Amino acid sequence: FENMPGTIYDKFSNMRVGFGYMITHPGKKMLFMGEEFGVEDRKNTDGSLDWEQAQSKEHAQLQRYVKDLNMLYRNHTALYVMDYRQDGFEWISCMDADHSIIAFLRKDQDDILLVICNFAAIPYGNYQVGVPFAGKYKEIFNSDAVEFGGEGVVNSRVKTAKAEECDEREHSIKVKLPALGVSIYSCTPGKAPARK
Repeated sequence: FENMPGTIYDKFSNMRVGFGYMITHPGKKMLFMGEEFGVEDRKNTDGSLDWEQAQSKEHAQLQRYVKDLNMLYRNHTALYVMDYRQDGFEWISCMDADHSIIAFLRKDQDDILLVICNFAAIPYGNYQVGVPFAGKYKEIFNSDAVEFGGEGVVNSRVKTAKAEECDEREHSIKVKLPALGVSIYSCTPGKAPARK
């Protein structure tokens, strides 16, 4: 934590987007002691964690974020049932280096999640991303929620896919992306909208 760049706000935002990426990406998960509340000094291996630090506002918000992220993981089988199968993960966009954004799907037979990670310290108000099919896309988790210590750059309304090509997909949605943030959408197939 102490070696991370930026302001204290940037450091916590970076931790949230990093944890969000780790939880949503395939593979098993592990946090080292104290990382769940952003312990600032991990060098003291002979002593106890600074539990008083966990009581401060920013550290408590990060701890709540990790708790809610773990609940998201438990409640969505797309994040673990097909962890080691090729059809459980699909890239949407992994080449947008200019914006430092990646997007991918996690899925199983009954659950499909769209994950968008913005690793840049710049928010985007109308970012277009390709989606797997026509239908509804509801944001179910956002690392920039106020209760997690973010600025509240969230997508409260359900997005309906439009027949506009993006990321080599026939359909796309436009979303608000927080700086140094991750947003996760549940995907519900629907009737294809008419082309313009």
